[in-house]
Amino acid sequence: MADAIKVTIVEAKGSTQRDAGTTMVIDAEGIEGTIGGGALEWEAMAIARTMLDDGRTGHRQSFPLGPALGQCCGGAVTLTFEAVHDLPKADKPPVWIWGAGHVGRALIHTLSPLPVALTWIDDDFDRFPAEIPKDIHKLIATDMPRAMAHAPVAAHHLILTYSHEIDLSLCHAALAHDFASTGLIGSATKWARFQKRLRQLGHSDAQISRIACPIGDPTLGKYPQAIAVGVAARLISEHLLHDEAFWGT
Repeated sequence: MADAIKVTIVEAKGSTQRDAGTTMVIDAEGIEGTIGGGALEWEAMAIARTMLDDGRTGHRQSFPLGPALGQCCGGAVTLTFEAVHDLPKADKPPVWIWGAGHVGRALIHTLSPLPVALTWIDDDFDRFPAEIPKDIHKLIATDMPRAMAHAPVAAHHLILTYSHEIDLSLCHAALAHDFASTGLIGSATKWARFQKRLRQLGHSDAQISRIACPIGDPTLGKYPQAIAVGVAARLISEHLLHDEAFWGT
């Protein structure tokens, strides 16, 4: 049985988000790399996971990047799907940052030098800065809560999108999916409302208490950089201090 499926763009015609030769690897718990995000990537992940379930080892399919996929690139790509065996295990704790606003950018700047595997998610390509560190996996997801299902259950999540409703949906999705830790940006009032809504969605108080809100150290202030420093310190001290993968041992 394959450990993962490697997806490769073998042909790209017209306007496409990525060129031929771009790859990503998909396993049962997460993804590594990107073929451009959006609906094409969702479709590729669905096909790859079906292959893992069915035991298929190879597949080839062409996709027009138009209305059928909800994308406006106008080009077309052909993807190959190949089984991967003996996949090396990730040697860095996964951290998923939800939101590419000011706090998200500050977190990327603060956390990127640390030995963690960063995935940065937003629903708008233009919300990301023009350049980000090359080791960061950028994921454009038009439905961010849906993307939670693709996160490793060992991931640490930091939720700080532009929308309270998306934040709530991400908390709901995280509790349904499981995680190593989850932090939510917000005030005491926001968190009280979220706790009530999460109870109405069927989550117990014990489950809800696994989400930390506010994130970071409130005594440091509300500037994005101050929040990021507090988050990094809390993430290390509470969750990564005894993680052998974090220290590379």
